[in-house]
Order: sequence, then C-alpha cells, then structure tokens
Amino acid sequence: MTTTLGARPTRPRKPQLNLTVRSRELLSPSMVRVVLGIDEPERYADIVPPEKYVKLVFLRPGTEHSAADPGRAPDYWQLKEDLPGDRQPVTRHLTIRRYVPERHELWMDFVLHGDDGFAGPWAARAEPGDRIIALGPGGKWTPAPDAAWTLIAADDAAVPAALAVLEALPASARGEVLLEVDSPRDVQPVSAPTGMAVRWVFRSEIGGDEVPALVRAVRGAGWPAGPEGVQVFAHGEREVMKALREELFTRRRLERDQVSLSGYWARGRTEDVFQAEKKLPVGQVL
Repeated sequence: MTTTLGARPTRPRKPQLNLTVRSRELLSPSMVRVVLGIDEPERYADIVPPEKYVKLVFLRPGTEHSAADPGRAPDYWQLKEDLPGDRQPVTRHLTIRRYVPERHELWMDFVLHGDDGFAGPWAARAEPGDRIIALGPGGKWTPAPDAAWTLIAADDAAVPAALAVLEALPASARGEVLLEVDSPRDVQPVSAPTGMAVRWVFRSEIGGDEVPALVRAVRGAGWPAGPEGVQVFAHGEREVMKALREELFTRRRLERDQVSLSGYWARGRTEDVFQAEKKLPVGQVL
C-alpha cells in the first residue's frame, strides 16, 4: 500500500451489519433492551473482549433505503462519500450486552433519557421488524481469568459493559461490582460468581456538592492489602473517571496495565462534542 508523504494512513473500515429488531424489553425505568438479529451473519466477526461495542447508524430522512434496491439497507460508507455534511449519517457507540451466536443475535441495553439524542429515543420506540445499521464490532480489554481480586465499577451508561465483563469472569473470581444508577427503581437482576459482591450505588442519596457516588463507593471497597493480582474495570462519566485516578494509581499503587479506565460520556457535552474532545487534553482519562 502506498501513502502520500505526510498523509495519515487510512484506517480499515469496520464491516457494516444490517440488523432487524426481534424484541424489546424494559429492564428498569431507565434502561431498555433491544434484541437485534444479524441479517447477514457472515458479516459479523466476533472478538475476544467481553466489552464489545458497535457504532449504531442513524440515517437522515430520505436515505433509509438503497436507491438501487428499496428493500435493502444503503451502503453506509457510500453515503459517507456521497452526502453533504448536513445529510451525513449520525453514529453512536453502543455496547453489545451479549452476542448469541446460535441465533445470530445481538443484545443491546440503552439508557433512556427522554426524547433527547438519537439512540435512547430510537430504542424506546423500537418494534419487531424495525431495521438499523451498525458498524463493528470493536473492543480492547479482556479480564485476566487468574486475577486474585477484581473491581468492576460503572455508571448507567457503562452498566451493560460492566455486566458483560462480569459474565466473562470465571466461577472462582473474587472481588466487587459497583453499579451506579439514579435510585433503587433502576436496579436490575444480576448473576455473578459467588465471590463477586454486587452493590448498587444510588446518586439520589448523595448531595450535589459531595464526592461522586461511584468515587465514594470505590474508595470504600474491600480492597486487598497490596496491588498484586488486582485488576480494575472502571468506565463511566469522564470527569468521574478522572477523579478515580488518585485512588487507583496513587493510593492503591496499581500499574496502568492492571486498569481499564474509560470515559463513556461527559456531563454537559453532546455525544459529538465528547467524541471530538477525545483527541484533546480535556478528553484524556489515562
């Protein structure tokens, strides 16, 4: 492959997945599960990390179907090349809660925020037979099965990823799972190894100017005496994740390769601004 001097190398294109809604289930007042069938299963290449994600594609009116074949989904990459800026598709990162290979099925859990945004409103209204495009999957972090102690900490947006990671742990795993939601109404059933204590953390019980609920919960976890054999998966709101750095790296003396620390969203930012800021100092969590 040749490249122009000084030009950025072209990143490989993620496969386009054409998906059809099979069912929708309300898990709590703030989260809904949409089960999606993969129309062409051969396009889906599974990956090892349990924290898998896809980019869901939301098309502008008038671009929902292929011009050559109205019954077929359009080619996302062709739309990206052909459409002007104000007609471009919108993409949103969504965790794959579970991949069911024998049914060629993806489960995705969406946080509901009323009518704001794209993903939540779409999921709240999704009906069997509805169609949507996705790109992926992607993902990086895989838990070590032989870790002596595991901490999983996540807010609403990262709960699906946290539970996917939890399900990937061996039955012998020991540690804690801290899941931050707004109130007890948002709790959902969780299956975990006997040695993994699951605790729900409620924002409604913390005052507005106090330490974030998830940070307080991580500080109060039953940490082992030393850092050896510890692994941490902490994902959620960007500034909260930054606030965890002192606890994880200074107080608990963990090395970076023991920790997956990631911002899924940023308070006061739209998704597009949040994604753009990932390339700037303000957007760096690690």
